[in-house]
Order: sequence, then structure tokens, then C-alpha cells
Amino acid sequence: MSTYLIGDVHGCYDELVALLQQVEFTPGKDILWLTGDLVARGPGSLEVLRFVRGLGDSARIVLGNHDLHLLAVYAGISRNKPKDRVSQLLEAPDADELLNWLRRQPLIQVDEEKKLVMAHAGITPQWDLNTAMACARDVEAVLSSDSYPLFLDAMYGDMPNNWSPELSGLARLRFITNSLTRMRYCFPNGQLDMYCKDTPESAPAPLKPWFAISGPVTDEYSVIFGHWASLEGKGTPEGIYGLDTGCCWGGELTCLRWEDKTYFTQPSNRQQDVGGGETAIAS
Repeated sequence: MSTYLIGDVHGCYDELVALLQQVEFTPGKDILWLTGDLVARGPGSLEVLRFVRGLGDSARIVLGNHDLHLLAVYAGISRNKPKDRVSQLLEAPDADELLNWLRRQPLIQVDEEKKLVMAHAGITPQWDLNTAMACARDVEAVLSSDSYPLFLDAMYGDMPNNWSPELSGLARLRFITNSLTRMRYCFPNGQLDMYCKDTPESAPAPLKPWFAISGPVTDEYSVIFGHWASLEGKGTPEGIYGLDTGCCWGGELTCLRWEDKTYFTQPSNRQQDVGGGETAIAS
């Protein structure tokens, strides 16, 4: 059995299938981990959700910020942006089935045997693993309940940006969501900065990438994340693996086979998708 970890798919269904064929992924024998943002920007969000859902226990995913935004659009809270290219999904006959499945997916995956943790954006250095798991369960419980639109309506916003066990209600849920699905930079004390999207070389002091600040989780576990396409999978410390390499922006879809740490890539079809015009890696 092999464990394959793949970065943000973003609706790039053809590239996902080609990458899995390249590594000879076998459902029922192998396990596929996906870093979130299954949907939006690429042309095949509907096909991606159908495919991943159909894998059943052979797939382990986490929700990303684009997945949550899609759920907010589905709930009538946010606007369907044409650039996200999810109208086909929202209008599909099985949309209700797929999106109700999506909102019941976790925000964090943990394999204690492999000492491996996956979250879409990463793990804030202010949390140990027990706190991270408990916080993720708080959001997951609301998302899977009938009151999920209330949470989705309140999740947008950058504050609070500092963890405290005393945080409660929607403010607590917003901090958790930002930490697990939107975070890039922190101040040295671990407080989130939700504004900077520069590459680490260009980020103003004293900001640091979250993974550059020692924390209880990264000291003990390897961490897999996506979300940060402009990193291009580079510049992370040992044991930290950024797998979003911007497939939907004309980059690549990247897979890491965990057992031997071998990387595989599939070039994006995005150039032909946009008629051969220029593309740019975006974060």
C-alpha cells in the first residue's frame, strides 16, 4: 500500500486523473490524501467532486478556503464569481448530494503511525496537536449541522487573529477557519497576519511564514499543506511539505509518495484552457 499526497486540485480534473495514472494509484489498496481546494478556477470542479467522493475510504481530504466559499455560494450567502467556474457544479442534478458530502469533510487529517498531519493552510504555531484537532472538530460540527449557513455567513473576516482558549462563539470559529484554511504569515509570537501574500523573500519584517516559527506540532510531526501556490513547493524546512504548485494557474499538479518521499508532477492544461495566453502563479 502506498500513500499519495496531492496538492490543491482546483477543478483540474484531467490533470488529477493523469497524475494518478502516472503513479498507478489503485483504489482499495493505496490511499490518496488531498490538501483541499478541490474546486474553483479549473474547468472540472464537478468531475473532481464526483471522482473523489467515489473513492470512498481510499481518499482522505481536508477542506480549503475555496471549498468553504463554494459552500457559502451554495447556501446563498456569497456570490457565484464567474472566474471560479463552478456554475456547472451548482446546476448539476447531484449538486445537493455532492455539496452536502463536501461540508461533512474534515479540516485536519492525522496519521499517528506516520506522524503526519495535513491541513489546507497549515497549523498555527500557537497550537499543539490536541488543540488543533479539538478546534477543527468545533468547525466540523457546525458545518455538518443544519445551522451551517450561520457559520458560513460569519466566517469572512480577518479578526480575531490571536489564539486564546477564551475565544468563543463565531469569533472562535472564524479564527480556527482562518488558521486552517487561509494562514500564510505570522508574527514571531504566532499571531496571524492575514494581509501579506508576498513570497517569503519579499515579506516585510517581522512577519515569518507560519512554518518558520517553531511550534508543538511541527516539532513532532511532518505537516502537509497546500494553499500557497507562489511557494511553488520550495523553501520549507525539513518535515514541512507545501504541495500547491499552481496547477490552475498554469503550473503543475504535484504528488508526493510518502513511503519513499518521491515527487511526481503533471503539467497543467491551463495554457490550452485559456487559449495559449499568459498565465501567472497566484496565491
